[in-house]
Amino acid sequence: MDFIQTTIQLTPNDATAREILIAQLSQLGYDSFMETDTGLEAYIPSENYRPLNSGNLSFLASPLYRFTISSKKMENTNWNKEWEENYFKPVVIANQCLIRSPFHKPPFQKVPYHILIQPQMSFGTGHHETTTLMIKNLLELELKDMEVLDMGCGTGILGILASLMGATHITAIDIDHWATDNAKENIKLNHLSNITVAQGDASLLSKTNPVNIILANINRNILLRDMPYYNTVLKNNGYVLLSGFYKDDFEKLNAMANSLGWEHISSKEQNNWMALSYRKK
Repeated sequence: MDFIQTTIQLTPNDATAREILIAQLSQLGYDSFMETDTGLEAYIPSENYRPLNSGNLSFLASPLYRFTISSKKMENTNWNKEWEENYFKPVVIANQCLIRSPFHKPPFQKVPYHILIQPQMSFGTGHHETTTLMIKNLLELELKDMEVLDMGCGTGILGILASLMGATHITAIDIDHWATDNAKENIKLNHLSNITVAQGDASLLSKTNPVNIILANINRNILLRDMPYYNTVLKNNGYVLLSGFYKDDFEKLNAMANSLGWEHISSKEQNNWMALSYRKK
């Protein structure tokens, strides 16, 4: 099948804008996405392609951003080869967690945790700063016999690591069907049976059992909206790991955490991205 690659350069390039673009592009038939240093790459079957404008992509009319859009045809793309050559290389985080795809060839560094990911153009391969920071925070916790909630699960990488670290059960939730489908594939790829995947948002938490640890790598606005919902399912002395935002957002997120009675445990930064760890008193 032939695909069209649409490249959107964003100014400013922030997580909120990328999330809105992905949501609106998905409604137009785009089914694969890649974050870039300047914005977003999106892919759509050629027969479904239509030039983008503010009439079919309303976010382009936003006065808060500038957009530069270009498109090109990608004939008979071998996505695994494309990922292997251009995007997804094996990565080791904190000398403890190796993340790779089935198409990668050995030898591999020996580490305690070895995760297989079939990206399918989804986010969460361990290369983005926010995923790296979340993994570093997760590796610092004791997960044996813990119940874990992974909000905005993407490829499922955090939930998979939690399972390998000894968690009893993980509930993984994402609003996008392409993410939940990919997460299920990666869970099967890693031969795990204790992760439940659901499509939806924080409204699903009204039917979720209490958990010991919450992982949320999303963006500032959604975190601020949903942190009170997280609090309702988090057990006392449980931990919340947050990322998906810039360090300039710390004060707002920390103020919300304080209002919920969460104790600030640690902060990590990488290339202006930030991850926070809290404990519910």
